[in-house]
Amino acid sequence: MALRHYTLDFSVSAAADCASTVPGLLSIFHEQEMTETVHDTEGHGYLATFTGKKGRLVILRVHSHGLISIDLQCDENDDIAQLDNLLNALEKKLQVLLHGSITRIKRLPVLLRGAKVDRYWPTADGRIMEYDIDRVVYEEDSAYQNIKILHSRQFGNILVLNGDINLGESDLAYTQAIMGSGKENYTGKEVLILGGGDGGILAEAVKLKPKMITIVYIDQKVIDACRTHMRKTCGNILDNLKGDCYQILVEDCVPVLKKYVHEGRMFDYVINDLTAVPISTEPEEDSTWDFLRLILDLSIKVLRPTGKYFTQGNSANLNEALSMYEEQLRKLSCPVDFSKEVVCVPSYLELWVFYTVWKK
Repeated sequence: MALRHYTLDFSVSAAADCASTVPGLLSIFHEQEMTETVHDTEGHGYLATFTGKKGRLVILRVHSHGLISIDLQCDENDDIAQLDNLLNALEKKLQVLLHGSITRIKRLPVLLRGAKVDRYWPTADGRIMEYDIDRVVYEEDSAYQNIKILHSRQFGNILVLNGDINLGESDLAYTQAIMGSGKENYTGKEVLILGGGDGGILAEAVKLKPKMITIVYIDQKVIDACRTHMRKTCGNILDNLKGDCYQILVEDCVPVLKKYVHEGRMFDYVINDLTAVPISTEPEEDSTWDFLRLILDLSIKVLRPTGKYFTQGNSANLNEALSMYEEQLRKLSCPVDFSKEVVCVPSYLELWVFYTVWKK
């Protein structure tokens, strides 16, 4: 059973007088047959909880720094009209009691906590976003990660791996950006894709008449899930692991890359769709940075002198992490140059940075 959580905040120009404000609200709570319990704040304003029928709970806080906050929690099946009437009555009464000192009134949309379908996902820089997700299409744990495919009314099915939104059916902009934004000629070229188990990059790349695409992805269960539930992204490309101009290797990409380096095999394009740039800015203490540096180094070694390496960065707001990634590029054994592009990826609900890297 889920919990509905309502909030109502009043910002005031000066600390509210509890003696004149709180008594004016008590009649509203009593009308709802709610019982008051006052808590000791050790001089930091006023705090009371009110409990009522059907498990309703209201937390009233008159802060000492010019804020009055009201939190209402109730069962998801409670009478929404009654709850709206309660909040409307409190808001109207406080407008009268605080007349002239209110600088802002803020009432957020209701939060649904603990629901079977989780609609709240953080952005890369830690802001909470509410999606219009209405059902879980698929969920399974593989040997490597938790796999979810969620349905959004706006973005279609969305692939979520270990709690991170990877790709929605709406996100052609992501695929185009990580392939060079239409500026590259793939005809007759050899392409290596690291990751990309959703099949989106592969489905677009085969349209460009390359000589051969090799995709290396470790998790067969992701491929199977996307083949069934992400067909607006991958089409029928994942129905077979081999085609006229592509092959999908269900393997760890690191040994494969090392083998290609040993064999002297080279590619015109390497597309790294494995992971975003880590949020941590302490690369010495983050194993993800170690993995990223290893993939970078091996990828550049299998890249032809005229080739290009494409990868995602991270949120455009993560300036420190992106700068750290660019510092890693400058430390590679082979000197490289790079450019970056900022793209709006619909299901991410934030701007995303993509990199193009080439040998000097």
